[in-house]
Amino acid sequence: MCTGKCSKCIGVMLFPLAVCAIISNLLLYFPNGNVIDPDKITDLVWFFHGILGAGILVILPAFMMLGAGGYGCCANRCGMLLSVLLAVLGAAGGVYCVVISSLGLISGPLCDTGDGEYIYPFRNDTLTDNYLFNQTTWSICKKPENVIMWNIVLFSLLLGIGTIEAVLCFIQVINGLIGFICGTCMRKRKTHIAGM
Repeated sequence: MCTGKCSKCIGVMLFPLAVCAIISNLLLYFPNGNVIDPDKITDLVWFFHGILGAGILVILPAFMMLGAGGYGCCANRCGMLLSVLLAVLGAAGGVYCVVISSLGLISGPLCDTGDGEYIYPFRNDTLTDNYLFNQTTWSICKKPENVIMWNIVLFSLLLGIGTIEAVLCFIQVINGLIGFICGTCMRKRKTHIAGM
């Protein structure tokens, strides 16, 4: 496969991942589908790891990868070099999403434990007795309803999306460097006229 076609394939794969990351991050603002006060939302949601990191910082390189993979002014070595630089930005956004999502999974959600005060009941857990591996502790959170499952599903989804995006952007860095050094192998077809 030519580096231009590979770049285009990666760009096409990144778009739905970025949209899913943005939607997942937005859903974290509405635990269990309910609108609640901003001060009652888990603090790591406000780092915009899905909107900014795995979303916008990945959509920008995806556009460039599509341009670098097509015919025209971007299907050249300069276009591939620019796609490398933007792929590094996209990989950084994916890694940022992975780090924040991991922290969100480890520390758990902000919830009301029944006394009307919102706290992080699982923030000081060790990894061996973490709430992720002990579902019996989930009943400690009374409000918002199902906030633990909501956070686990969405932070896990963002963790997976960020990982895939970082890997795809890293592949584009290598692909783009090869395309920059060796060319994109996009040549115009030669037409042969019979009898000449």
